[in-house]
Amino acid sequence: MTKKQKKMLTRILISAALLILANLLPIPRLWKIPLYLASYLTVGYDILRKAWKGICNRRPFDECFLMAVATLGAIGLAVYERSWDFNEAVAVMLFYQIGEFFQAYAVGKSRRNITELMDIRPDYANIEEDGKLVRVDPDEVEVGSIIVVQPGEKIPIDGVVEEGSSMLNTGALTGESVPRSCTVGDEVISGCINLVGVLKIRTTREFGESTVSKILELVENASSRKSRSEEFISRFARVYTPAVVYSALALALLPPLGRLLLGLPGEWSTWLYRALTFLVISCPCALVVSIPLSFFAGIGGASHEGILIKGSNYLETLSQVKTVVFDKTGTLTQGVFEVSGIHHSPFEDLKLLEYAALVESASAHPISRSLQRAWGRELDRGRVENIQEYSGEGVTGTVDGHAVAAGNTKLMRRLGLAWKDCHSAGTVVHLAVDGVYAGHILISDLEKPGVRDAVRALKTAGVRKTVMLTGDRKAVAEQVAADLGIHEVHAELLPGEKVERVEQLMAGRADPRERLAFVGDGINDAPVLARADIGIAMGALGSDAAIEAADVVLMDDDPKKIATGIRISRKCIRIVYENIVFALGVKFACLILGALGIANMWAAIFADVGVMVIAVLNAIRALRVSQE
Repeated sequence: MTKKQKKMLTRILISAALLILANLLPIPRLWKIPLYLASYLTVGYDILRKAWKGICNRRPFDECFLMAVATLGAIGLAVYERSWDFNEAVAVMLFYQIGEFFQAYAVGKSRRNITELMDIRPDYANIEEDGKLVRVDPDEVEVGSIIVVQPGEKIPIDGVVEEGSSMLNTGALTGESVPRSCTVGDEVISGCINLVGVLKIRTTREFGESTVSKILELVENASSRKSRSEEFISRFARVYTPAVVYSALALALLPPLGRLLLGLPGEWSTWLYRALTFLVISCPCALVVSIPLSFFAGIGGASHEGILIKGSNYLETLSQVKTVVFDKTGTLTQGVFEVSGIHHSPFEDLKLLEYAALVESASAHPISRSLQRAWGRELDRGRVENIQEYSGEGVTGTVDGHAVAAGNTKLMRRLGLAWKDCHSAGTVVHLAVDGVYAGHILISDLEKPGVRDAVRALKTAGVRKTVMLTGDRKAVAEQVAADLGIHEVHAELLPGEKVERVEQLMAGRADPRERLAFVGDGINDAPVLARADIGIAMGALGSDAAIEAADVVLMDDDPKKIATGIRISRKCIRIVYENIVFALGVKFACLILGALGIANMWAAIFADVGVMVIAVLNAIRALRVSQE
């Protein structure tokens, strides 16, 4: 609890004690007036001050003005009638402040996740000078400098490990509980906490361009992007508040004047009391407070799960997603090629791998590297001679005196050799030894762990259609899509064609209210991320393209977070609509009852404070991420 909240709670308790004392003391009511006024001013002086400032600034129509007019009017009415009963006026102000206290508590609770995220901001960086560590401001560290990060300290700037090894806590960035290891040559990002060893890191960015700075800027700016629901409530409140003030004024004046014209008693006090009750009931706090709070809580709950949503407008759009389009490489698959099979070879598998790895040893192509990794031993390039590379076809060479060729069907055709087709999906490397076909090696791009569960989770979350776009071969793409349970696949696409395909999918949807999300790795997919209704960058920690182009950034590489984000957004929107319907329903019902004289000031307190407290407590449910 903050100091401000503690101060407010103290005022509420003192005011409540004075009000109880005024009602319990066996003294004449006139003598209780100082206790009533002390209780009223203790809890309400700040409301009166804000109302006065609003009047002076020519912006009087807010909840403070409504409460000030209603409670001072009730006090004036008690004096006019000489009842000297200020209980209702004090109680209205007291319960209003109790509602404000609940609101402040709820806002503080919803801010906690954001505050925890802000704790990733490093306070200093260690520079080694003359054998001693000197703390400097991260802004002062130049690119290429060597910084020292000790156990328990945050990594202040993105860089590469030059010396040391350790485990990193990335929980504040990704929501992951399992530490990640790092050693010499590994890239590390700012905001992670070094757990074990001392690391020397060569910085690769300035602090202002580092991951932690971009993330903090993203989160800090999230509240500036308003949803349609929030904009509606803001416009509604600007019209609603003056309307109810003038309605209350009409209620106080027109009925008694009409009675006087008819020759009946005016009953001014009765209609003034109804007008004051009308004002208390009409206070729009429940809507003005709970709707933005619901979105804020939703964004906070999502950030706690490692899902950064750039604004409540994107949260609202995410809730309407019915089609999810995936990039393949780097999103559904790891983008790491591995040998997955060796077929039709007269040699032992390891021998064929040895031939392939040696003849491909001079190439830096990912396929060549996957063959070298599969062989798993140090390569002696002295065993290889006469290497010749055929662009787009493969490689030939002499290994231990044997003529070896490794490549695709085009190379086999060039050499005049018959080959055997592979019926499995993947990249096929055919081999020939001494002019004889020696089988083929199947190389596959491995799917990411958890992708199958993620696709199933999307269907459970209400996504009707999943689509995969890729530049890979059609056979490979169809195999991956079938394995993962994806509804539709489009293969052999250029980057520009991916944008066109997304536009076609958006134009062809049956319901224009449904939205399409594109999920990519955030590096090569920036145009599609920007074109989709909502772009989701997955596994894009440290990727500038993702943070700039995407509307939602998943801080780790867990594809199941997509469904989690959709569930959070739908829960948040559901809470928003619940609060709108509940608040407006109770308000209008009580306004009618108040105008008819059926609802008194105590009913007005419930219609104002009670509704606000219930709506606020409902709003903070958005903080809790569940499987609903």
